[in-house]
Amino acid sequence: MFLFHILWFLLIGLAAGWLAGKFTRGGGFGLVGNLVVGVIGAVLGGLVIRLIGFSANGTIAELITATGGAVLFLYLLGWYRKKRQ
Repeated sequence: MFLFHILWFLLIGLAAGWLAGKFTRGGGFGLVGNLVVGVIGAVLGGLVIRLIGFSANGTIAELITATGGAVLFLYLLGWYRKKRQ
């Protein structure tokens, strides 16, 4: 059962990373890039959602949360890159 949850988390992360790539720059980041962005986004999105007092229950809510977190992650990454230049 634990393996199923890990695989599900990675699948949601992959989809979220792909969606975030479409929203932020019009394209994906490749399989590994989408997975990394999506997984970081899922963790960040889950943290933000919990901090404001909500929870993501269900597949659609998990995907929305992970995608929102991935978009936020990409925004913060872009902001950090601009600030360093």
